[in-house]
Amino acid sequence: MSVELGLSLIQALGALLAVLGLAWLLARLARKGGLANPAPPGSRLALVAAMPLDARRRALLLRVDGREVLLVAGPNGDTLLGWLPEGPGA
Repeated sequence: MSVELGLSLIQALGALLAVLGLAWLLARLARKGGLANPAPPGSRLALVAAMPLDARRRALLLRVDGREVLLVAGPNGDTLLGWLPEGPGA
């Protein structure tokens, strides 16, 4: 009886680890695919685009109150590159 209980416990822990691993993998894929944390409707701040520049830095294009700003984010801090001109012809 004790051996059966031990095997059941091992099986249950294995199943729990498998489910947690699958949840972690799906969350990671959702974040990389851009599905995580979308801007709520009516939000003043939205991430328009993100592009890796190298292994440590990313260029971020943000929309703030209808205007767009370009930032570089990295481990040594963030750098504001500037506000983009408004409108397509500006």
